[in-house]
Amino acid sequence: MIRAAALSTLLLFSIAGPASASALPEGADRSLKAGLPWISVTLDPDGESARIHAAIDIPAPAERIWKAMTDCRYAAKLVTSVTRCRVLQQGAGWDIREHVTKGNLFLPTLRNVFRSDYEPYKRIRFKRVDGDLKTMEGQWGLSAFNEGRWTRVTYENRLSARIIAPPVAVRAGLRKDTPKVLVNLREVAKGGE
Repeated sequence: MIRAAALSTLLLFSIAGPASASALPEGADRSLKAGLPWISVTLDPDGESARIHAAIDIPAPAERIWKAMTDCRYAAKLVTSVTRCRVLQQGAGWDIREHVTKGNLFLPTLRNVFRSDYEPYKRIRFKRVDGDLKTMEGQWGLSAFNEGRWTRVTYENRLSARIIAPPVAVRAGLRKDTPKVLVNLREVAKGGE
């Protein structure tokens, strides 16, 4: 099962690529037009993994958002529980990163190692390699609009962890923390680091 708050922020930072605007459900557009992030969290029938779908529109070009998403210097600004981000290996169009989040009285410190495959300014696909998560696979996407001055950032992730938590707590934690990360990304990309 999944650990709500610390897990959701750790997972969110396993950054990856776009579902097109047409792939979002009808209700998502209302949130995005209001300047709010849109999020959907569902649990798989196995009860062990969650699926997150989210999106936000950011008044910045995709290149600026990309930099914030892929530079370890911004990791703790996007996901405030991240205490360490480092690239362990890299090659042409990919890298393997480690993220560590701080624990607290209820949640342990979590370590997440994942591989990201990059399509610059468009998509980042990621997948778990090692660490405290059982499953993590998804993508971030960037789709420019309004003559490239705005970017729709989409997020998809299927995840599970070796931590026991009630499903209702998992959904609540992911619904609470996912929008925070998206809003943090918007602020960093707009220059409000």
